[in-house]
Order: sequence, then C-alpha cells, then structure tokens
Amino acid sequence: QLQLVESGGGLVQPGGSLRLSCAASGFTLDYYAIGWFRQAPGKVREGVSCISSSGGSTKYADSVKGRFTISRDNAKNTVYLQMNSLKPEDTAIYYCAAVTTVQAMCVMTAPYFGSWGQGTQVTVSS
Repeated sequence: QLQLVESGGGLVQPGGSLRLSCAASGFTLDYYAIGWFRQAPGKVREGVSCISSSGGSTKYADSVKGRFTISRDNAKNTVYLQMNSLKPEDTAIYYCAAVTTVQAMCVMTAPYFGSWGQGTQVTVSS
C-alpha cells in the first residue's frame, strides 16, 4: 500500500532551520514527482516546492525561493525539504504528495497529486 510519511517538523525560532523528510513505503519513488505543500490556519493549501521524478527539475513558491531547497534520495526512498531563514509566516502544516509521471518538469498544483502524507507541523515563533 502506497504511503507517504512526513517528519522533521517542530518549533523553531525565526531565522532558524528545519529539514523535513518525506519517506515513501509500499512503492519506490523513482518514477514519482514529489510536491511539498503547506496549509496555515484559515488559509488555503499552497504549493511550496516540487521536484521531478529525475530530480532534474525543481520549482519553488516565490515566498520561499532562496530559503528552501528540495532534494531527493531515491536510494533512501525519501525526499527532503531544507528550510532555512524561517519566518513566522512559514508556520503551517506541511504535506508531501506524490504523482507517478515521467514528465521532465514538475508541477506545483495540488490536484495533480494523487497520494498525500498526513502532514507535519512547523511552527516558527520566538
């Protein structure tokens, strides 16, 4: 059974860093594009970043560009989101999602993804 599990969230001070992990079980990530999304209380879910199945294409929301880095380690069946220079407005539940595709470019649109993790809370506060 296809399953995604996020981890690495927590409470961090502004300016701090966290690394989120998205581990897959029941399938291999080799042919899946992965997206990271977040949802803050009272707000719609928004795309944060995505990475193509090959890892050759990545995209970032303007709000995180230059601060977040997405990467994948297919040998470990895991995708990471390194988050630096965190701001209070980054506070949200972060979700990873997967879609099987061989497209060269990744897509950062929630309906495009068919499988979702349960989310991990990230809180940025002093």
